[in-house]
Amino acid sequence: MGKLTASMIKELREPGRYADGEGLYLRISPSGGKSWVLRIQVNRVRRDIGLGDANYVSVKTARLEAGAARRLAALGIDPLEERRKVLKVIPTFEEAARRAHAEMLKGWKNGKHTQQWLKTLELYAYPKLGKLTVDKIDGPMIRDVLAEIWLKVPETARRVRQRIGAVLDWSYSNGFRDSEAPMRSLTKGLPRQPKRKGHFAALAYHDVASFLDDLRAKPACASALALEGLILTAVRSGEIRNARWSELDENLTVWTIPAERMKMGVTHYVPLSRQAADVFRRARDLCVEGSDHIFPGPISGAALSDMALLELVRGMAVPVTVHGFRSSFRDWAAEETDVADAVAEACLAHAVGDKTKAAYLRTDFFRKRARLMQQWADYCLPPPRATAVHAPPISASSVQRPAIGVVGAARPLPVLRRRSVR
Repeated sequence: MGKLTASMIKELREPGRYADGEGLYLRISPSGGKSWVLRIQVNRVRRDIGLGDANYVSVKTARLEAGAARRLAALGIDPLEERRKVLKVIPTFEEAARRAHAEMLKGWKNGKHTQQWLKTLELYAYPKLGKLTVDKIDGPMIRDVLAEIWLKVPETARRVRQRIGAVLDWSYSNGFRDSEAPMRSLTKGLPRQPKRKGHFAALAYHDVASFLDDLRAKPACASALALEGLILTAVRSGEIRNARWSELDENLTVWTIPAERMKMGVTHYVPLSRQAADVFRRARDLCVEGSDHIFPGPISGAALSDMALLELVRGMAVPVTVHGFRSSFRDWAAEETDVADAVAEACLAHAVGDKTKAAYLRTDFFRKRARLMQQWADYCLPPPRATAVHAPPISASSVQRPAIGVVGAARPLPVLRRRSVR
């Protein structure tokens, strides 16, 4: 039987603690507020657990709450943790995926990856896991999701596995699960995937000139010009598709791609050959009002989709990938020039593999790259064939890289003609 009665609790005014028994106390603060506190040991650790305001929680209710907490403590269960679980709303896998994605995309720079991340989960994970709360998802459930696609689409299946794991790890770090994602043992319950063979399908470098002749014979459009520009500059698909007028200098000699759009997260200065500059000049006829994109989509004026260039290549009946043209350039540089590997790799914006070299090698070989890219352009489009708009010859020594940290020209590139967005 407790020591305190309702009338005693009402009369007490002096700040301090008043014992009711078995660790239950009435606490009166210096300001006069009254509350219930239970002092118990949980796994040999002393804990003070608040049981509510005495103005709203009667002494009888406080004793019942204290008794329930003591029973949990006797079983080695932390009453506070149990209370948090009851109060916390556990999200479903779909809800957790969207919340985790919203937090993670702040650190991503690859637009294609951002779009695909949720799409793969929607297609393959949501049908079985989407409506389940994240604390109920275990290894066998994840294995059942992966088993259906593990051999049909191996690469996609591996991505789905990684993304499911990321969602569950996010849930664990936010207190919605008691454990991290059980991903390590999953592979043992799945058949071995066939090994991936080869690299990105690429066109032999001596066939690139013929390919460009066929490409230039097509009607001028954003995707065709973007693909031609990609081949001549050896950049990645996302870098050319998202190219902006503000990234070009006024003489069309340097294209400055900001760090946030580069795979390695470092600003890349692309020296433009005469042929590459001509591509950008021709692209001015494609300008869409209100859009800064050099190669805008035909309807919205936004950047071309990641499939635009690939569909163009497929339509030309050439069994290669868009990324493979970077390999064509690299093979040409190795076979047909005496340029140092470091210069060719810098043209591709590849990181220096050796950490010691990377620590000391601070140059990006800009002038040497300018000479090499002009040689590549002359190989792909020899000057007599190369141009719709004639420009004075550009020597590598005349190409000036913009000041570090400055993106774009001193003044905007003039736009010759604009068409309205339909």
